[in-house]
Amino acid sequence: MSDATALAEAAQQMVGAPFRLLGRDPGTGVDCIGLVYAALARIGRTPPAVPRYAMRNLDLAHFARLLPAAGLVPHEGGTRPGDVVLLRPSTAQFHLAIVGPRSSLIHAHAGLGRVVESPAPLPWPVVARWRLTGN
Repeated sequence: MSDATALAEAAQQMVGAPFRLLGRDPGTGVDCIGLVYAALARIGRTPPAVPRYAMRNLDLAHFARLLPAAGLVPHEGGTRPGDVVLLRPSTAQFHLAIVGPRSSLIHAHAGLGRVVESPAPLPWPVVARWRLTGN
Protein backbone atom coordinates (compact mmCIF):
# COMPACT_ATOMS: atom_id res chain seq x y z
CA MET A 1 0.00 0.00 0.00
CA SER A 2 1.35 3.44 -0.88
CA ASP A 3 1.84 6.10 1.78
CA ALA A 4 -0.82 8.22 0.04
CA THR A 5 -3.38 5.41 0.31
CA ALA A 6 -2.37 4.86 3.92
CA LEU A 7 -2.82 8.59 4.66
CA ALA A 8 -6.31 8.56 3.11
CA GLU A 9 -7.25 5.51 5.19
CA ALA A 10 -5.74 6.99 8.37
CA ALA A 11 -7.86 10.11 7.88
CA GLN A 12 -10.97 8.04 7.24
CA GLN A 13 -10.42 6.13 10.49
CA MET A 14 -10.72 9.45 12.34
CA VAL A 15 -14.19 10.27 10.99
CA GLY A 16 -16.32 10.94 14.06
CA ALA A 17 -13.41 12.13 16.24
CA PRO A 18 -14.34 15.28 18.16
CA PHE A 19 -13.35 18.75 16.96
CA ARG A 20 -11.04 20.72 19.26
CA LEU A 21 -9.20 23.87 18.23
CA LEU A 22 -5.43 23.23 18.34
CA GLY A 23 -6.13 19.55 19.09
CA ARG A 24 -3.71 16.87 17.89
CA ASP A 25 -5.18 13.71 19.45
CA PRO A 26 -8.24 12.11 17.81
CA GLY A 27 -9.25 10.75 21.21
CA THR A 28 -9.64 14.21 22.71
CA GLY A 29 -10.19 16.22 19.54
CA VAL A 30 -8.50 17.63 16.46
CA ASP A 31 -8.87 20.65 14.23
CA CYS A 32 -8.05 20.57 10.51
CA ILE A 33 -4.31 20.92 11.12
CA GLY A 34 -4.53 18.31 13.87
CA LEU A 35 -6.26 15.91 11.49
CA VAL A 36 -3.37 16.13 9.01
CA TYR A 37 -0.87 15.93 11.88
CA ALA A 38 -2.50 12.81 13.38
CA ALA A 39 -2.93 11.10 9.99
CA LEU A 40 0.74 11.65 9.16
CA ALA A 41 1.76 10.25 12.57
CA ARG A 42 -0.45 7.18 12.04
CA ILE A 43 1.40 6.27 8.85
CA GLY A 44 4.82 6.68 10.43
CA ARG A 45 5.65 10.14 9.11
CA THR A 46 7.06 12.64 11.58
CA PRO A 47 4.79 15.68 11.59
CA PRO A 48 6.63 18.96 12.17
CA ALA A 49 5.98 21.04 15.27
CA VAL A 50 3.19 23.49 14.48
CA PRO A 51 3.32 27.01 15.93
CA ARG A 52 0.26 28.40 17.72
CA TYR A 53 -2.35 29.90 15.42
CA ALA A 54 -5.79 31.48 15.43
CA MET A 55 -8.85 29.99 13.79
CA ARG A 56 -8.95 32.89 11.36
CA ASN A 57 -5.50 33.35 9.85
CA LEU A 58 -4.40 35.08 6.67
CA ASP A 59 -0.68 34.25 6.88
CA LEU A 60 -0.01 30.69 5.76
CA ALA A 61 3.62 31.04 4.72
CA HIS A 62 4.96 29.51 7.96
CA PHE A 63 2.63 26.51 7.61
CA ALA A 64 3.51 25.93 3.96
CA ARG A 65 7.20 25.77 4.92
CA LEU A 66 6.44 22.96 7.40
CA LEU A 67 4.78 20.57 4.94
CA PRO A 68 7.94 19.38 3.11
CA ALA A 69 9.34 18.20 6.46
CA ALA A 70 6.53 15.61 6.50
CA GLY A 71 7.08 14.64 2.87
CA LEU A 72 4.30 16.76 1.37
CA VAL A 73 5.17 18.70 -1.77
CA PRO A 74 3.07 21.20 -3.73
CA HIS A 75 1.06 19.61 -6.50
CA GLU A 76 -0.77 21.20 -9.43
CA GLY A 77 -3.73 19.58 -11.12
CA GLY A 78 -6.25 17.03 -9.99
CA THR A 79 -6.40 15.24 -6.69
CA ARG A 80 -6.10 11.63 -5.67
CA PRO A 81 -6.60 9.82 -2.35
CA GLY A 82 -4.10 10.96 0.24
CA ASP A 83 -3.63 14.46 -1.13
CA VAL A 84 -3.88 17.34 1.31
CA VAL A 85 -5.92 20.29 0.04
CA LEU A 86 -6.12 23.83 1.34
CA LEU A 87 -9.57 25.35 1.04
CA ARG A 88 -10.75 28.92 1.59
CA PRO A 89 -14.21 28.98 3.23
CA SER A 90 -14.10 32.78 3.66
CA THR A 91 -11.79 35.69 2.99
CA ALA A 92 -10.23 35.41 6.45
CA GLN A 93 -10.16 31.65 6.88
CA PHE A 94 -8.34 28.64 5.46
CA HIS A 95 -9.18 24.99 6.00
CA LEU A 96 -7.23 21.76 5.39
CA ALA A 97 -8.76 18.49 4.23
CA ILE A 98 -7.41 15.11 3.19
CA VAL A 99 -8.74 13.39 0.07
CA GLY A 100 -10.22 10.12 1.29
CA PRO A 101 -10.07 6.62 -0.23
CA ARG A 102 -13.19 7.23 -2.34
CA SER A 103 -12.13 10.77 -3.36
CA SER A 104 -14.30 12.30 -0.63
CA LEU A 105 -12.88 15.08 1.54
CA ILE A 106 -12.17 14.32 5.18
CA HIS A 107 -11.95 17.35 7.42
CA ALA A 108 -12.47 18.58 10.98
CA HIS A 109 -15.79 20.45 10.92
CA ALA A 110 -16.00 23.05 13.70
CA GLY A 111 -19.74 23.63 13.20
CA LEU A 112 -20.60 19.93 13.50
CA GLY A 113 -18.04 19.41 16.24
CA ARG A 114 -16.34 16.38 14.68
CA VAL A 115 -14.29 15.01 11.81
CA VAL A 116 -16.53 14.36 8.83
CA GLU A 117 -16.31 12.82 5.37
CA SER A 118 -17.97 15.00 2.74
CA PRO A 119 -18.51 14.30 -0.94
CA ALA A 120 -16.22 16.30 -3.18
CA PRO A 121 -16.19 19.02 -4.18
CA LEU A 122 -16.75 21.12 -1.09
CA PRO A 123 -18.32 24.50 -1.82
CA TRP A 124 -15.05 26.36 -1.17
CA PRO A 125 -12.26 27.17 -3.58
CA VAL A 126 -9.14 25.02 -3.48
CA VAL A 127 -6.15 27.30 -2.87
CA ALA A 128 -3.36 24.69 -2.87
CA ARG A 129 -2.69 20.94 -2.98
CA TRP A 130 0.10 18.81 -1.60
CA ARG A 131 1.03 15.22 -2.37
CA LEU A 132 3.17 12.82 -0.35
CA THR A 133 6.58 12.07 -1.80
CA GLY A 134 7.99 8.57 -1.94
CA ASN A 135 4.91 6.94 -3.47
